[in-house]
Amino acid sequence: MHAVLETSARLLRLLSLLQARPAWTAPQLAERLAVTERTVRRDVARLRDLGYPVDAEPGPHGGYRLGRGGALPPLLLDDDEAVAVAVGLRAAADGSVVGLDDATVSALAKLAQVLPARLATRVAAVHGATAELRGRDPDRVDADLLVSLAQACRGGERLRLVYADRQGRASERLADPLRLVRAGPRWYLVARDVGRDAWRTFRVDRIASVRGTGQPADVSDPPDAVDLVARGMAVAPYAVVARVRIDLPAAAALEVVPRTVGVHTPDGDAATVVEIGGSDAAGLARYLAGLAVPVTVLDPPDVAVAVRARAAALLAANPA
Repeated sequence: MHAVLETSARLLRLLSLLQARPAWTAPQLAERLAVTERTVRRDVARLRDLGYPVDAEPGPHGGYRLGRGGALPPLLLDDDEAVAVAVGLRAAADGSVVGLDDATVSALAKLAQVLPARLATRVAAVHGATAELRGRDPDRVDADLLVSLAQACRGGERLRLVYADRQGRASERLADPLRLVRAGPRWYLVARDVGRDAWRTFRVDRIASVRGTGQPADVSDPPDAVDLVARGMAVAPYAVVARVRIDLPAAAALEVVPRTVGVHTPDGDAATVVEIGGSDAAGLARYLAGLAVPVTVLDPPDVAVAVRARAAALLAANPA
């Protein structure tokens, strides 16, 4: 019985090592496990019998790595990884991805059942001390659709989309997918619109269907996907766009004007130029006046005039 337990413990240790990094040589594993290379080979065979796809590469520079199998074998997580997964699953259960609600709850239940008490206490502490202040409810997107888009981004395959515009009019688009971006409650696909030969952002909740074309995607000279989404949210929908300089470095400027509100460009080490959209010059002036840092309006002139008028009105209402 002792020998069986010793072998089982060694197999778990071997599995943990294989999951920790992409590849190991047989001598490295033998040293870590304090066994012979022959024992390593036997233990690898035992893992394969248990359903773990362990690939072997022959030769002096070869070794062992975990491969992909037909089914998902059990995973080994260390303490921090288990806590991270539990907290992440709880945060992900926001109802935004249709079809994953039950899977998320099921995964959380399984994990909670086997978490050691000391880890369950850590997870409960995070959940108990955390409250969520949510704005509007997230857009609901189909899980299969999201997976299909992600696989196309990863595999570089051109897609044929049925997409609805703001007026609800559907059209068929050829798109070369680059990346999925989540901005708050909304998912976006950043892709090159083949018909218009331009990089665009597509709201995932407006994609009615998607299918691969079997053709390679052309993603040469790609944009910064996050910046493109930020520009679409902060600038594109508005009639008036102002360029302002904030006397803060880029990281600090993001604390004042979030990426969902303005598009940031560093201006040296101590300043940042930000593009901000608004319905009119007066509205932009009110927003800029509310920032707790000095702001210089670079253009357009009518926004600068509106800012001066706003400042004069505030001074007049609050004489010394």
